[in-house]
Amino acid sequence: MTQTKDQIALQLADAGYIADEGLATALLLTGMLGRPLLLEGEAGVGKTEVAKALARLENTDLIRLQCYEGLDRSDAIYEWNYQRQLLAIKAREGSGDSAETVEEAIFSEKYLLERPLLAAIRKDVPPVLLIDEIDRADEEFEAFLLEILSDFQVSIPELGTVQAVTIPRVVLTSNGTRELSDALRRRCLYHFVDYPSPDRETRILLARVPDLDAALAQQIAELMNKLRKEDLVKVPGVAETIDWAAALLGLGAKNLQESRELVFETLSCVLKTREDSARVSREVTDRLLGKVA
Repeated sequence: MTQTKDQIALQLADAGYIADEGLATALLLTGMLGRPLLLEGEAGVGKTEVAKALARLENTDLIRLQCYEGLDRSDAIYEWNYQRQLLAIKAREGSGDSAETVEEAIFSEKYLLERPLLAAIRKDVPPVLLIDEIDRADEEFEAFLLEILSDFQVSIPELGTVQAVTIPRVVLTSNGTRELSDALRRRCLYHFVDYPSPDRETRILLARVPDLDAALAQQIAELMNKLRKEDLVKVPGVAETIDWAAALLGLGAKNLQESRELVFETLSCVLKTREDSARVSREVTDRLLGKVA
């Protein structure tokens, strides 16, 4: 029986992720259609956490490929264990084995180092494959990745073509630092992950910060919503909100209006540049707090 988006949202909540309706629908469709899901949005909005929660929900492995400029096949798919191969060659010196025999021995599974993309398609139970920050990789790697996502097989010249044992659930994330190709976008389902509304961020805080009072969580979420609208160099994400809530709770805050000095003193939890720290002065903090119930 096909799950509903509401059921998926509840299961994600049980796994520690508070999803909006759009994300729950996107995850429902990726399961139905067997398509990768591309999550795009600013850094810190919780894109990576979606894949982690999905793996917990499905009780399966999370395999993560962190993308970066210059990422190539050897880091993403496989490479040979050259040190062990050299030792094996040295050990066979004087054995009388032919060059062909030695070559067959050292280019075998025993000396193969799996990287995330190869590991993901060789699992007996379908894992969640997280391809994180795909926009940091170059266009050449993106084109190569598209090939793998289309066929779910890898060609290793010395061993032949490795077919997928199972098809992983694939989640790609992008911070939008460069435009992704139309071909990759066409291959994926798409969801834009925005900063949460105050109500959803309140639910996130209550789920992630033990012993946090609901009223205080609501105040923190509302203040973060106002803070994000300021002209900041680095807008704080959900992780910063969670850290800030834990800090305020740990320092004994019960109500933000009654803890204004504490709020200002702990802004280092959410403001991560010199410019932002200077911009959000005591006066600005008081102004923002004045808008919080």
